[in-house]
Amino acid sequence: MGGETQSRPTASSYPKLAAGPVGQQIHNIYRERLGQFTSGGQYEGQNLQSVMYEGRATGQDHVKLSVYSPPDLARPIFKEATSKEFKSTKVGESFGPSWSTHWFKIQLKVPSSLVDKELLEFHWDANSEGLIWSEDGEPLQGLTGGNERIEWILPKEFRDGKEHTFYVEMACNGMFGNAGGDIIQPPNPDRYFQLSKADIVAVNVEARALHVDFWEIGDAAREFPGDSWEAHEAQQIGNAIMDAFIAGHGSQKSVLEGRKIAQKYIGDKADSHEVYEGETKPIVFAIGHCHIDTCWLWPWAETKRKIARSWSNQCNLMDRYPEHRFTCSQAQQYKWLEQLYPSLYDRVKSHVKKGAFQPIGGSWVEHDTNMPSGESLVRQFLYGQRFFESHFGERCQTFWLPDTFGYSSQLPQLCRLAGMSRFFTQKLSWNNINNFPHTTFNWVSLDGSQVLCHMAPSETYTADANFGDVKRSITQHKSMDQDKTSLLVFGKGDGGGGPTFQHLDKLRRCRGISDNIGLLPRVHMGNSVDDFFTALEKKAENGTQFVTWYGELYFELHRGTYTTQANNKWNNRKTEILMHDVEFLATHATLEDSSYKYPKKEIDDMWENILLCQFHDCLPGSSIEMCYDDSDELYAHVFKTGEKLIKEAMSILGYTKHQGGKGNPVAFNTLPWHREEIMKLPGSSEFALVKGNAGTAKVEILSKSAKSTASIKEIKTGIYLLSNDHYDMKVEGGSITSLFDKKAQREVIAKGQKANQLVVFDDKPLYWQAWDVEVFHLNSREVLPEGKTEIVEQGPHRVSVVTETKISENSWIKTTISLAAVVGDAPCYVEMESEVEWRENMKFLKVEFPVSIYNTEASYETQYGIIRRPTHYNTSWDMAKFEVCCHKWADLSENGYGVSVLNDSKYGFATCGNMMRLSLLRAPKAPDAHADMGRHHIRYAILPHAGPLDHRTVRTAYNFNHPMRLISPLPSATHAHLTHTTALLSAITLSTHKSYGSPALILDCVKRGEDDEDVSRGELPKRKGRSIILRIYDSLGGTVRGTLKVAKMLDVKKVWKTNILEDDEAELALKNGEVEIELRPFEVATYRLQL
Repeated sequence: MGGETQSRPTASSYPKLAAGPVGQQIHNIYRERLGQFTSGGQYEGQNLQSVMYEGRATGQDHVKLSVYSPPDLARPIFKEATSKEFKSTKVGESFGPSWSTHWFKIQLKVPSSLVDKELLEFHWDANSEGLIWSEDGEPLQGLTGGNERIEWILPKEFRDGKEHTFYVEMACNGMFGNAGGDIIQPPNPDRYFQLSKADIVAVNVEARALHVDFWEIGDAAREFPGDSWEAHEAQQIGNAIMDAFIAGHGSQKSVLEGRKIAQKYIGDKADSHEVYEGETKPIVFAIGHCHIDTCWLWPWAETKRKIARSWSNQCNLMDRYPEHRFTCSQAQQYKWLEQLYPSLYDRVKSHVKKGAFQPIGGSWVEHDTNMPSGESLVRQFLYGQRFFESHFGERCQTFWLPDTFGYSSQLPQLCRLAGMSRFFTQKLSWNNINNFPHTTFNWVSLDGSQVLCHMAPSETYTADANFGDVKRSITQHKSMDQDKTSLLVFGKGDGGGGPTFQHLDKLRRCRGISDNIGLLPRVHMGNSVDDFFTALEKKAENGTQFVTWYGELYFELHRGTYTTQANNKWNNRKTEILMHDVEFLATHATLEDSSYKYPKKEIDDMWENILLCQFHDCLPGSSIEMCYDDSDELYAHVFKTGEKLIKEAMSILGYTKHQGGKGNPVAFNTLPWHREEIMKLPGSSEFALVKGNAGTAKVEILSKSAKSTASIKEIKTGIYLLSNDHYDMKVEGGSITSLFDKKAQREVIAKGQKANQLVVFDDKPLYWQAWDVEVFHLNSREVLPEGKTEIVEQGPHRVSVVTETKISENSWIKTTISLAAVVGDAPCYVEMESEVEWRENMKFLKVEFPVSIYNTEASYETQYGIIRRPTHYNTSWDMAKFEVCCHKWADLSENGYGVSVLNDSKYGFATCGNMMRLSLLRAPKAPDAHADMGRHHIRYAILPHAGPLDHRTVRTAYNFNHPMRLISPLPSATHAHLTHTTALLSAITLSTHKSYGSPALILDCVKRGEDDEDVSRGELPKRKGRSIILRIYDSLGGTVRGTLKVAKMLDVKKVWKTNILEDDEAELALKNGEVEIELRPFEVATYRLQL
């Protein structure tokens, strides 16, 4: 072709002849091989584990041990403990029993052979928790035990060849208490812990780093898709590291070679915080966390030590890992730290200022949200936010509640009123029936208020920061149509501890893999939770429409917690009511006498105790017995203090507790409406008609010879007819066989059925005994046998019968059914009062009311509102609500008529079809083997009503829970004084005015302003003058108006609408002592009257 000379291709370097057969790797075999390199067992002496340490020193020449064992399970502080005599001890000795404390003096001398090693640690393992203290009493490092978090980095000054002293405070409990195997079983009181290790260890830093490299590369091989090149590459890299280690006979050179090979996969910055400085945008934001249950499988006293152990660890990690950000909630825990470990608290505070240690949550504890009253929820935020603001200079923006057993419908509104627009949780991932459909969404309250909610798609708040946790942060993300980012909350939790250095090292490697290889979501450290939510809110501001969820976040598990530990729940309800009365009376006492000091400190202490007992494992009943010994003691203190404060306030108002005897008493009505009811005088057979508005009510002793308005007769053997002007009621064997409404001319009880029917169920959930009741328990319904009934009150003002029912050989219930005479237009109910001796084993006691009402929805009181739930099982979502939470009442109504069931301390309820069922007592055996055993007193009532559910049920339930106090004038009180008191107690009223006003409005709280000059304790700036705080809400779910009237004697200068933190937001028009107000449906409004 033209004679041109053509170039020939260069000879190929590819071999001409095959060197020999090469087989394809058997993928699963080479993948499983990876496990050999870091595992214990038969290859531990030949693999990477064998070179993790460069030297070790132990024994009396290097680690001299002595111990002081305090008697009687005491937990002495450092100064006291270290002043005692210490006795020689050694590794191998055992210490106990459970819950005891042992202080060890460690006299340590680093041998010359280890002085120049790169990293020296002290390893201590007694299979129990502990805390290292410096010789001069500084808490240094928490220890977990069981080969987990057993290391403490020795200070450089310990390398001088001299003896150095420090202490270990050993707690005889594990991270999860003292149960042993199954952690939720009752703790073993006689558990002992063997000290197995007290060594000086020289760490092979490169081998430790290679261990983390290999861990994440191995996870990539196992967890990336099997058909992806990324998984195959990880497997090849992992096997190459093993081959290099074998070829180098486990030498340090082979370790370094393995690290060099690892960098091909994880990159060359995975050893440093610089790995997070890349320009590519991350989508997973990791935040360190240490969820410490304020009580659970251990008592409060141990929680206080867990805080010090856990938070000292985090401060240490912050000094070593610049990217580390750690978030922690619960103001109570910060307060304990400040009180008990002031130097550590100062250290925490310094890290808060740097932005590394991040307070969050805005509440006093991580509380239950189902059972506390509305005012209790307000106080959780009020006390929490005031603590964080006064101690750290800022309020929280994010409500943090990862581990509570359901989220009530008014939380978004209260969060917004407390200055928080964000909410984090993840507990709904535990649902055992339906899969909650969202990750990031707008959660909308009953009044329409919303918070931006995020639920970690990793579905845990205690992630181990593994490769899989990062991966699941996207693969399980359910809201990626709107936003692909997520939070990864990692660190040892529940029992405390928090992140470890391994967690932080693993996350660095994960980021390196993302940047170097791809496929794994890019994780980032260094931001805060608030940074994460700020970005989400910015997206919403720019038009992203996050999906909405209206109403409660019902948790489809742990339904038994509405009932377990009945005494604890009784204490909660009664102390909430006590606080209402204390604040009402103390407020008026300050108005009556300027020399009377509003008891702010005592009120704060009482509220803090109540709020502490509302922690999400205490109030729900899921803690060990020791916790309820503690809470009983706190509640007793609250009751004692409350009664003292009421006595003092009443004295200022001119009254004292009625002691009986001569002279007619009066009654204190602390509720904001007129009450008219029949009351039996304490310690007497006499009855009285109590009648009056808020404040003092007239007490009229009723004559026994009065014309009968309530009657009783035995119409057949064992069948009794109880009657008043409203009802004819038949009782047989303790059950109500008929309740006929004379005015409405209709039968209340379903045909052929019995109300007040006591039933018992077999109660063995799948696992979580104190927590759960499963749907299958309904299959085991057993009607208790009829008992013998007797008349105990024959009228004319009240009639009653009592029936004793045998539950078992060891248990019985004595129920009194009463019907009082009708008083004016007051709603009339049938009251049941039960005394129960309960000695059952895994049984559930309930009382049933089959009613002649039909509706597909029932109504339940919740905090500041009503929630409606299905009475049918159409879908799995409906069926999941076979047991729900209610407060003072539940109601089933149809057009024109309905029935409410009231209670004074119960929270579990169910309505299935026309069957209304109140839960009374459970008998779980774990984690408290004696839960609910013993004597109980229970009150409940059935309230039929013509017309719809309305203010009559709401107010009657309030009355049922707020019995009026009988009082007498002090001998020294003048008529003028008492007259002034009467006027003062009714000086603030909420009433109708022309077309304004609604009986749905509830004035629920009257108190003094937190920062008033004469009230403030100085934690935040004082506000000039005096003020009264009023909390008002709409109870029925409609736009409502009312007129707030204040008497001239109060000299109110201004009226402000505030948030629940009592920040003034809008001044309202005050004309002639009246303020017109309007509330949204179920709105909670707070007003400040400036005097």
